[in-house]
Amino acid sequence: MRTEQLTWSAPAGWRQPEVRLESPAQCVLAFGSPQALRHADALNQLSNLYPQASIVGCSTAGEICGLSVQDDTLVATALHFEHTQLRVASAMVGDAQDSYQTGATLAAELNSPGLIHVMVFSDGLHVNGTALANGLREHLPPTVAVTGGLAGDGDRFEHTLVCVGTTVSEKCVAAIGFYGDRLKVGYGSLGGWDSFGPERLVTRSRDNVLFELDGQPALDLYKRYLGEHAGQLPASALLFPLALRGESIDGSVVRTILAVNESQGSMTFAGDIPQGTYAQLMKANFDRLIDGAAGAARAGLQRLDSFTPDLAILISCVGRKLVLKQRVEEEIESVQEVLGPQATLAGFYSYGEICPHVSLTKCELHNQTMTVTTFSEQ
Repeated sequence: MRTEQLTWSAPAGWRQPEVRLESPAQCVLAFGSPQALRHADALNQLSNLYPQASIVGCSTAGEICGLSVQDDTLVATALHFEHTQLRVASAMVGDAQDSYQTGATLAAELNSPGLIHVMVFSDGLHVNGTALANGLREHLPPTVAVTGGLAGDGDRFEHTLVCVGTTVSEKCVAAIGFYGDRLKVGYGSLGGWDSFGPERLVTRSRDNVLFELDGQPALDLYKRYLGEHAGQLPASALLFPLALRGESIDGSVVRTILAVNESQGSMTFAGDIPQGTYAQLMKANFDRLIDGAAGAARAGLQRLDSFTPDLAILISCVGRKLVLKQRVEEEIESVQEVLGPQATLAGFYSYGEICPHVSLTKCELHNQTMTVTTFSEQ
């Protein structure tokens, strides 16, 4: 397996690596700001550079290229596999209620002999990430894991995009299937947030919309905890996610807010908030966030057994980036310290991360985590 990375910016165009791949790439992962993805020439030029490759990617809240975190750029990571085949599938989503069926449709299209892993990139505002993950998981073999994430748009929450080839669309989900027995894939997802305040029962919710906690309007209760930060909702909610636990959840998950409805007193989250679960507010702990990123990398490395990773796709939540600020690259550095300098690091800051959590291959939607997927071809 071989990789190369190049970056694009509006004033400079594509900045190509000094040493090019000796063999043609089969896939190019492209992560960039919505503005960069929409630039008229950027993806066309990338397609000309890699005419035999499938281009797949999404918009971000920050691009990861090696040890750097960038904004308003487009980062392309070209991949050449010697013993692995790839297939790309994509589908449009009418609204969030279509998310489960979209996952099921993509799973059916990719489910062929030899499938060992699926990586998915989804619209981040019009898709219910929980339902999407469920649709994928329930229609793939139990031995096939799914990792990936929801597209971002900085802290604006206006437009998120997915690209397939040179086509860039909202309300799109794209997935890559990896086939063959020579590719080893590892994955891990950890947070590092501290909980505070009492646990509260989710007494009224519908899918990913939360109406009541302990019988009280959820938004009013949440605002009381946020204090002066309440005036900056929903962006400030990225700093104060909710941890959920309950019988319907595999372990525990974290959820972050995408939108608020003042008239209903409700909050819309990136994934489901099941009625009858318990929710607890969380806040940032700088050192634990960085340790969480390293822990995700260790989990990904452990699943490779004794193989050395060639590539790591890092998908971290926009909330972590807003909290860490100038320290954000420290979580990327902590991943490299675990994986080693030979691994190419690429990825993006997202509106949600998809990765198995407790069970070996049962993918879940996460918020506010660092998710690391490692690849090694033998």
